[in-house]
This record gives sequence, C-alpha cells and structure tokens, in this order.
Amino acid sequence: MKDRYDLPCNIAQALNIIGDRWTLLVIHEVLIGHSTFNQIKKSLVGISSKLLSDRLKYLEEQGLISSTLYSEHPPRYRYTITESGRDLEGVFHALVLWGRRHLQKCYKKMVHLSCDHEVELAYFCPHCKQTVEDVAVVELDTAVRETASS
Repeated sequence: MKDRYDLPCNIAQALNIIGDRWTLLVIHEVLIGHSTFNQIKKSLVGISSKLLSDRLKYLEEQGLISSTLYSEHPPRYRYTITESGRDLEGVFHALVLWGRRHLQKCYKKMVHLSCDHEVELAYFCPHCKQTVEDVAVVELDTAVRETASS
C-alpha cells in the first residue's frame, strides 16, 4: 500500500498502515478469533476476496497479523494477531465508546463484566500508579524520534 500521508504525526503515520478501507475491520476479525480467510470473509459482508487477500498480506507484512499454513492443497492459512495488532484493541474499544456517545445507529456498548454497567475510557500513569485526567500529547525530541524510527 502506498503511504498517503507524509506528515510528522503519529496519527498520519498510523493511518498509512491501518487507514485503508476494510483494514481495521480485518484486524478486528482476527483479534476476536476469526482465523481463516472464509471466517473473515463471511463476517465482513461486502468485501471482495481479492481485497481481503490483499489486506491480509499487507497486515502480515506490517507485523499486525501472522499466518500459518494449515492446508497445502489448496494453500490455506490460519491468521493470528501479533502483539502489535493486539495493541490496537484499545483503539477498537475507544471507537465503540465514541460510537455509543455519537452514532445515531449504535450496535454495541462496553460494560464492566462484574456489574454490567457501561464503562468510560481512562488513562493510567504507571509512574504515579493512578488514573489521571490531565494528559496532553507532546512532541518527542529529535533524539527520541530518531531512536524510535530505527
């Protein structure tokens, strides 16, 4: 896939990887346990086989999913989420929460399993060991940026 955004921005760079049509939905299907091409295709009504195949190959190249051959004739693969892909689970949760608050047609909600009440998004500081509200996005200094990109 071609990078669409040449901007010094984490959001833009993430969208270069996961911003194409169907990509997040494919990742989500693998994350929730749909591990074969046919399972994923069946769940994503409207996606073409070619597009799904392209997305799966691309997501594997990007390290978000991995594949294991389980049938040689014809070749069939089982897909699993990688640690990098699993780290997107918080993004999916945030989208569910956002949708609950802002979509006219909302299909899901997030609940605390112990009491069945809806939950909210919170940020935790591991240094202070507490939930925090005073958060901000700040620029990384040049040395940190260069280390992170190598």
